[in-house]
Parts: sequence; structure tokens; C-alpha cells
Amino acid sequence: MTSVGKYSIKSLALILCTLLFGCGQLFAQDSIHIDLNKAIEIALSESPSIRIADRNVSIKQEYKKEQIVSLFPDVSLAGSYNRTLLKQTMSMDMGGQTMNIKVGRDNTYSIGANLSLPIVAPAIWSSLKLSAMDIDLAVEAARSSKLDLINQVKQAYYTYLLAKESYNVLLESYANLEASNQIVTNSYNQGLVSEFEKLRSDVTLQNQRPTINAAATGLRLANMRLKVVLGMDIAEPVIFDGKLSDYEQYVINSGIPSTDEMTLAYNSALRQLDLGIEELEQSKKIVRGSAMPMLALAGAFQYSGMGDDKGAFTNYPYSYIALSLQVPIISWVSTNYKLKQSNYNIENMRDQRLDVERNLRLGVQSCVDNMQQALDELEADQQTLHQAQKAYEIAQKQYEVGMNTWLDLMSAELSLTNTQLSFCQAIFNYLTAKADLDATLGVEN
Repeated sequence: MTSVGKYSIKSLALILCTLLFGCGQLFAQDSIHIDLNKAIEIALSESPSIRIADRNVSIKQEYKKEQIVSLFPDVSLAGSYNRTLLKQTMSMDMGGQTMNIKVGRDNTYSIGANLSLPIVAPAIWSSLKLSAMDIDLAVEAARSSKLDLINQVKQAYYTYLLAKESYNVLLESYANLEASNQIVTNSYNQGLVSEFEKLRSDVTLQNQRPTINAAATGLRLANMRLKVVLGMDIAEPVIFDGKLSDYEQYVINSGIPSTDEMTLAYNSALRQLDLGIEELEQSKKIVRGSAMPMLALAGAFQYSGMGDDKGAFTNYPYSYIALSLQVPIISWVSTNYKLKQSNYNIENMRDQRLDVERNLRLGVQSCVDNMQQALDELEADQQTLHQAQKAYEIAQKQYEVGMNTWLDLMSAELSLTNTQLSFCQAIFNYLTAKADLDATLGVEN
């Protein structure tokens, strides 16, 4: 090949690299950069589950207002009109003679206003308190949805970072294999190694390509899954910033929290069960209140009139005000059975809470153990990562001068790749376990 040809190829390669770099910069400018905090913010604003939970809170609040209105005076207007088609006939004995008299008028109307106001209503008062508890339960359910969504975003984001880191490690491993393969090819051309060793090197390099393709597919799927969790279009150009290695110092500084200092007081599942027990207790008061005396104020004012078609209408005003007292007697029998049912439901929910709490404590301990194991692996990988890199470089130099075998070189390269992957996996395991622990403890961050 002439020098002109060499320069032409180099120039063409430089032009292609420049074009690719320019296109990459253009796409990067059009893409949106999102970090973990921004991803959580987007998910909380775009997630349908969060909007549904907020609407449920609003529904409970409006229902409470509706219940309060039942304590206000209820005023209604009523009117009626009657047209008599056939008047009623009455027979009377008048001095031994029977006289038939038609009673009524052709037209009758009435219009008036009715008033009712509960004064003593235990069941209604208890229902108002129950409505307030429903609001608290809806708010806690909304907080639970928020905690679950934050955990999902963290898990998906860390999974994407792991896929990206693993892909980069495999690309670096492929580059090392290419360099080693070039050394073997050069040695083979010089007659320093056998054809079998060259074929083995070529096969090893070719076998690495499906692994890289699989890693690329996994990275693409992790990217799309993260977008779905955030409520974004999977085709939207987004660049998720960050690397797992950025969290290395955070993992080391955070360490392992003490289980003695942890509390499940803010766990959403337990708080919802506690609120459920309180609602059942309040429901018992409603049952008792429905069997208690109820005092109400009632009043009315009516204006009625009647008359024939050819005669004048006679008008009559009418009004009254009264106190109404209702004292249930027989209903106490069924009330007693209802109270027993409520007690059984409360006992069941308390046992359910106890079972949930035990499983949550087991989950907390499992998260702590996973964090401890990940931290131990990370500390071990920190010590061996630099050594594995140095060992590979030494093995590569020794192979170039014929001081070790190709298997020694591949062993050093494989050890380096495994250490790098293990390092990333350790950070990922710690972060995901920490996210699960925060969700279990009800930590909103």
C-alpha cells in the first residue's frame, strides 16, 4: 500500500469519526438529561397511581362535608293540588228522614315549608368521626403509593446503571481481547505461536460478541423500563446521568444501620392497619348510637285553600313546631349481635397486624443482611480491582515477550472482568437493599 493510500484511509477515518462525534453531540443536545432525583420528581408528577390516590383523598374530604350537612336544619318546600272528580257522599238521619250530603270542594291546594333538625343524634356524630378517619386512611394510602413509586424508580434507575456499567465493562473486556488477539496474530505471523493458539484466540474473540449484544439488549430494555416507570414515552430521547461508581463513597460512608435504632412506626402498611382498627372501634360506636334515643326538632307552615269552580276560594294557614323523641327498645337485641361481630373483626385485624409486623421485621433484617454482604463484597473488590488490573497488564507484557502462555493471559483478563462486574454488582446490591429498607421503614427520600 502506498503512502498516499495510507493517508487517504486515515483521512477518511478521521472524517467519519468527526461526523459521528458531531451527530452524537447533536443528539445529546436534543436529549433530556435526568438524574435520580429528577426521575423521582417526574414520576411523582406523572404517575397515574399518585393522581388516583390524591383524588381518593379529595373524595373522602367531600364525603365528610356531606356528613356535616346532615347536622344542619333541613328545610323543604311542598305543594299539592287536587281536582275532585266525584265528591264523597255522606248520609245523615235528619228527623227520621235520610239526607245525602256531598262533601268537599272541586279544587283543593296546599303549599308550605317543612323544617327538621336533629338535636341529639349519637349515630350521626359517630359517623362524622368515622368520615374523618376515612380521610386519614386515604392520606396514608396516598403516602403508601408514593413510597412504592419512589422505590420502583430507584430500583429501575439502579438496574439501568448496572446494565450500563456491565455493558461498558464487557466493551472494555472485548477491547482487551482484541488487543490480545492482535498480539497472537502478530506472533503467529512471525512463527512464534502455533496455529492452534491463534484459532483459539480468534474463537474466544468471536464468542464475546453475543455476550456484548445481549448486554446491549439488556441496557436498552432497562432504559425503556425506566421510562415506563417514569410515565414517559419509550421513544423520547432521554439521557440518564450517573454511574454506579459514583455511589461508591456513599455506600462506604453510609455503612450498616443498627436494627435497634430502626422503627416501624412510619411503615405505611402498619399505619393503615392501625387506622383500620380505629375505624372498627368507631363503627361500634355507630352501632351503639343507632340503638340510643334520638331527639329531633320538627316544624311546618302550610297554606291551603279550597273552593268550587264558580265560588270563591277559602284559604287556611296552618303551622306547628314539635319535638320528636325516638327510643329504640327491641333493636337492642340485634345491636348486641352486631357488637359481637365488630369485636371479632377487630380481633382479626389485630392478629393480621401482628403477622404483618413480624414479616416486616424479617424483611428489615433481610435488607440489613443484604447491605452488609454487599458492603463486604465491595470492600473486597476495592482491594482486588487494582490488583487485577495490574496483573492483567503484567500478563500482557509477559505474553508479548513469551514469558507466559495464552491461557495465563486469558485468565488474567477474565479475573479483571469478573472483579469489575462484581464491584458494580456489590454497589447495586447495597443500593437496592437500602431502597427496600427505606420503603419498609416509610422513609420518604
